[in-house]
Amino acid sequence: MTEIIDNKKEQERAHLHAAIWKIANDLRGSVDGWDFKQYVLGFLFYRFISENLTNYINSEEHKTGANDFDYKNLTDDQAEFGRADTVREKGFYILPSELFDNVRKTAKNDDNLNETLSGVFRNIELSAQGSDSEDDIKGLFDDLDVNSNKLGGTVAKRNEKLVKLLNAIAELPLGRYEDNTIDAFGDAYEYLMTMYASSAGKSGGEFFTPQEVSELLARITVVGKTSVNKVYDPAAGSGSLLLKFAKVLGKENVRQGFYGQEINLTTYNLARINMFLHDINFEKFNIAHGDTLTDPQHWDDEPFDAIVSNPPYSINWDGDNNPLLINDPRFSPAGVLAPKSKADLAFTLHILSWLSTSGTAAIVEFPGVLYRGGAEQKIRQYLIDNNFVDAVIQLPPDLFFGTTIATCIVVLKKSKKDNATLFIDASAEFVRGGNKNKLSEANWAKILDAFTKREDIEHFAKLVPNDELARNDYNIAVSSYVEQEDTREVTDITELNHSIREIVAKQQELRTAIDAIVKDIEGDE
Repeated sequence: MTEIIDNKKEQERAHLHAAIWKIANDLRGSVDGWDFKQYVLGFLFYRFISENLTNYINSEEHKTGANDFDYKNLTDDQAEFGRADTVREKGFYILPSELFDNVRKTAKNDDNLNETLSGVFRNIELSAQGSDSEDDIKGLFDDLDVNSNKLGGTVAKRNEKLVKLLNAIAELPLGRYEDNTIDAFGDAYEYLMTMYASSAGKSGGEFFTPQEVSELLARITVVGKTSVNKVYDPAAGSGSLLLKFAKVLGKENVRQGFYGQEINLTTYNLARINMFLHDINFEKFNIAHGDTLTDPQHWDDEPFDAIVSNPPYSINWDGDNNPLLINDPRFSPAGVLAPKSKADLAFTLHILSWLSTSGTAAIVEFPGVLYRGGAEQKIRQYLIDNNFVDAVIQLPPDLFFGTTIATCIVVLKKSKKDNATLFIDASAEFVRGGNKNKLSEANWAKILDAFTKREDIEHFAKLVPNDELARNDYNIAVSSYVEQEDTREVTDITELNHSIREIVAKQQELRTAIDAIVKDIEGDE
């Protein structure tokens, strides 16, 4: 039975991905791929919240015995009765005339479609004004500019493209939300992000972590747990890392919700949209906008049981240019700030500070932070001497969009049972998928198993006492501790010498034969 369900899931997913690919190819036209993503995701989100709200209201009415009730068939005046209660529960409200399906039906004959849609998006945001969900809804449609010249040089051209977009999104095989065996809307989002990130290089990939890496990070942080209170990502990007906890544990087992902060406004909007598309209601997530290092937004929410993050590699930050930072409780225990041109370990210290006593953090790090000297060495000394580093995992190269560099995962804990650090060399754990390397399920399962067992495995894992790391100048590069297997063919010297003697003898025979032939030829002359 399980195999039948899995096959159905894969069929649904393949059908969905093919339909999304067709939209991208048919409608992109003059709109740059990465910009066009905003429109596809925006309309996907509009369809989702329209259907999600309609399903919710219909379900509530059907419970009262009104089995023929269908919210989308009401007039706007009739619908006003449920606004206050629905906003309290769902965080927003959409009048029947402004639902995706109803706007789409009249779109082709609406000469002012761009203005109609602008009004709809504005009204959805205004519906949350003054409510607990206001911050979660505000600005969600900011990047969906239906009046942009990117869609066409005239209003008529833009509306023509908008009609095509509405129809294409409507025809996506998402089915009824409650009938799907896959998380259809969420899966569509992830596929779109992967598709555009892989073709957009760094501009698209810098805030999107491949799904297999995300799953490994989430699983590392919840080993031995079936639930956690709160999960957090200080560089949340599009939110995909956080949402892996919903898959790994079940969203109901992240009891107090999903927390994150993102500095890029467009990406911050994507993260909030992603939460809704995965059916995480507004009261279960708190995604903030701003610079986590200098203006962290979750002081009142820390500590967190599980923290996952793929912070930007070696970016600039204020560092010691800001005299307040050295006294910041997140950074002051190390006694030194990360270099101004390399903020990597600033993120690491921030994460450690906000990690709960029994929690685990898994961070994707640039390899240089493992061995560079100066302030970074002093920060590593603080981390190792206080036994905060649980494991360092070397990943394969070419896993991430926008870079081919082989990154690593640093795992932090505040409560360890030993005074040692586990090193895992997973540099060969990958399969080639398209133009990137990829962690297969077998690959990440092998890594996770080694992490969980915490034992030496020849050429793969080594548990090293921290005093040995101190003697090695706090270098925590995996290659310094896990000896790679020598795959060169072993040569038998005795056999080799015998072969050489045979070759020399054969060579001598050939020379003698050639000399005889030459002598015969000269004799004939």
